Amino acid sequence: MYHSDLEAWKESINLVKSIYKISSSFPKEEQYGLISQIRRAAVSIPSNIAEGSARTSAKETVRFLDIALGSLAEVETQIIIAKELEYINDIENLTTDTKKVNALISGLRKYFIERSE
Repeated sequence: MYHSDLEAWKESINLVKSIYKISSSFPKEEQYGLISQIRRAAVSIPSNIAEGSARTSAKETVRFLDIALGSLAEVETQIIIAKELEYINDIENLTTDTKKVNALISGLRKYFIERSE
């Protein structure tokens, strides 16, 4: 299975693009704070899906999918923080995107867990 064929990877790439776009409007003083943190966490999602898909065992793949889910939780939290700090107004689209990515990664994770049993 090649990572770029996975819907979870494709949608997480779209999420990264959205995060980069929205965070470009954050205040300049957040360059090394929230902007850097949310971008690194977002990039970690498809990166870990890709790394997991390259592993030879289902158990290893699940481990990297778990890391991707952890990074996604970070992004979700950082989106809320950005809203609370009034750096962004509407998070509905981002919330929809993060929920979609979560569902796709969770489904993929479930598939690999069942495959390893």
